[in-house]
Amino acid sequence: MKVNLDENTAIVTGGAQGIGKAIVQSLVENGASVAIVDIDVQSGNETTQEIQETGGKCIFVEADVANPQQMESAAKTITSELGDIQILINNAGINTRSERVPIHQYTLDDWHRILQVDLTGVFVVSRTIIPYMLKNPPGRIVNISSIAGLVPLRLQSAFVAAKAGVVNLTRSMALELGPQGILVNAVAPGSTLTKGTKALFYGEDGAYTEKAASLLSHIPLGRPGNVEEIAAAVLFLVAPEASYVNGTILTVDGGWTAGYTRDW
Repeated sequence: MKVNLDENTAIVTGGAQGIGKAIVQSLVENGASVAIVDIDVQSGNETTQEIQETGGKCIFVEADVANPQQMESAAKTITSELGDIQILINNAGINTRSERVPIHQYTLDDWHRILQVDLTGVFVVSRTIIPYMLKNPPGRIVNISSIAGLVPLRLQSAFVAAKAGVVNLTRSMALELGPQGILVNAVAPGSTLTKGTKALFYGEDGAYTEKAASLLSHIPLGRPGNVEEIAAAVLFLVAPEASYVNGTILTVDGGWTAGYTRDW
């Protein structure tokens, strides 16, 4: 997919690796100058160098998306080095770091940690960057939610709550900002194969693990998505051709949320 993003400056939070890195690469390949905002300094610098070596324009700015002071500093650095901001991708996110448990066993620390990044982070970054975008509309914002924000999943109470919050926050932002020339949409990925999830999906023989096979039995396409497929959805939403798409949640899940394919 090729679109014209020449003379556009984009910010991708959590762009150092995984889905975020694929989004960065896609935007650069289509002409945008991109700022990666992440707390992972090593991966951020590596991704930036990788893109610069291919001729793309990319910078890395270390910042915590939930920290207003750090984000304001990041915004000033980005506009100073890359110019006016037209595109914001709120991608940074985390999930449960320990064993998944029901809500009555869920720790308050994990609840606060996940909500702080996955929901408050979207708010803080958007609140910081939108005034810069309003100086030179039109603009595009894409928030990365999850199918966990659309359908109830067990044993992930904080993640589900945060991503559901992102869904309606996206719609609210679309109502407020659409009249001012900024379109706001979200992408809701399903199960996506990243470096971090490969251990979950694949055994030593390269075949799907039993747990993964059970999960994939719910997906009509019978496989996890890949990061490039998520990035392609984001690219569509920021493309000039998507000029009448506002307030939508684009689900990229292989049909998972459409319903189960197996017989009952």
